[in-house]
Amino acid sequence: MKTIDHWINGTATTAGSTRTAPVYDPATGQARAQVVLAEPSDVDTAAAAAGKAFESWGDSSLSQRTRVMFAFRELLVKHEDELARIISAEHGKVLDDARGEIVRGREIVEYACGIADALKGGFSDQVSRDVDVHDFRQPLGVVAGITPFNFPIMVPLWMHPIAIATGNTFVLKPSERVPSASRLVAELYAEAGLPDGVFNVVNGDKVTVDAILEHPGIAAVSFVGSTPIAKYVHERATATGKRVQALGGAKNHAVVLPDADLEYAANHLTAAAFGSAGQRCMAISIGVAVGSAGDGLIEILKRKAAGIKVGPGHDTGNDMGPVVTEAARQRVIDSVTLGAEQGATVAVDGRELRVAGHEDGFFVGPSLLDNVTTGMAAYREEIFGPVLGIVRVSTLDEAIALINANPYGNGTAVFTGSGEAARRFQREVKVGMIGVNVPIPVPMSYYSFGGWKDSLIGDSPIHGPAGVNFYTRAKVVTTRWPQSAAGFNFPTSS
Repeated sequence: MKTIDHWINGTATTAGSTRTAPVYDPATGQARAQVVLAEPSDVDTAAAAAGKAFESWGDSSLSQRTRVMFAFRELLVKHEDELARIISAEHGKVLDDARGEIVRGREIVEYACGIADALKGGFSDQVSRDVDVHDFRQPLGVVAGITPFNFPIMVPLWMHPIAIATGNTFVLKPSERVPSASRLVAELYAEAGLPDGVFNVVNGDKVTVDAILEHPGIAAVSFVGSTPIAKYVHERATATGKRVQALGGAKNHAVVLPDADLEYAANHLTAAAFGSAGQRCMAISIGVAVGSAGDGLIEILKRKAAGIKVGPGHDTGNDMGPVVTEAARQRVIDSVTLGAEQGATVAVDGRELRVAGHEDGFFVGPSLLDNVTTGMAAYREEIFGPVLGIVRVSTLDEAIALINANPYGNGTAVFTGSGEAARRFQREVKVGMIGVNVPIPVPMSYYSFGGWKDSLIGDSPIHGPAGVNFYTRAKVVTTRWPQSAAGFNFPTSS
């Protein structure tokens, strides 16, 4: 069976690892490879290699860094099909969805190609007589990223291009369920001219994560995953003096007002709820039907959900692939069952779906629950699967209050033809990313990604300007070239 190694100091290696874990093809339910799991000593080796590489990379020119990023960007384009096949085989998502993930991640690389502009400091002339002030930003050193299974390319690309372009060196711990894409990315970086040790990949589990969080040679950690783990990462890493980006879970709402184009809204809700089998932190899992929109919206959603073709991700005729594990599949089934027991109406039932020829795959169909209430588990819990719950309310004010009472605040959307309603919605909801007639409002690379409340632990969003600030620290320099003797007064009093 194929073994997926670490990538440390420019070389594929098992290092000191003695443990492995299976890597499954979710479409077949069979192991397609095994991945080595890092011990703390392997994290030590990777951090030492990154620390040594930082001695020169941290002092490299902006031109050198951006040359690497431009070359890396072209290699991502060249290998897009190969990367998409790898993602589909280990995650399960359909090829078009995998390609879309690569494109969105590549946008961060393009932002990193222009990092020189983002790193420009300020200069103030003659703040006092013969005194000038300027500031500039410098890299932190060795930084690390811990990433989830649902976006094997895109989420790591939220981190390491900006970290590397700003002069840091990087240790990535990808999800052990989807390790192959990160290994290929490491090879592409090397082909792009990135020096050995600047980008390292250590595969692993909680043992590896804890070693990263506690390592004294790692200055900062970026994490994307569930809220409980985000809180754990934030607490452990900050206790050792690290900077931390910790993005957690979500329960994203989409509000549909009576004046909305229901066909348009339902089409986008269907894609946002069931695309990637609902395994997105920005997936819409709750639709909020306002007033008379409810019955019409449900009927259109039922028709569209029934038309979704489910099957292996590599088959270009399919709309939705399997979920990532058998445990995830069972969690979805149990959530729909519990929803029905608690009083929701199962308008579309995907629990019994089977794909011919792939009976052992981790497949489950789209499910639509109507008449969901805030007390139900289907509303409160992050299912992370193809389940869309519909809550009915009477007014836009009720919809806003519903969203604001939810402990998560990652993304939300409103579908309406009213500018006044849209403006009121975007000003009043307590959510970090908002879409107006856009169901998944993931910002472009030159903005930052991050929610509110339990969707962001701490205060540091990811990528864009926030990413540049996170991976660098500022120095402010006050300069005087005097022509006279020093005095005891403050410079500003001169």
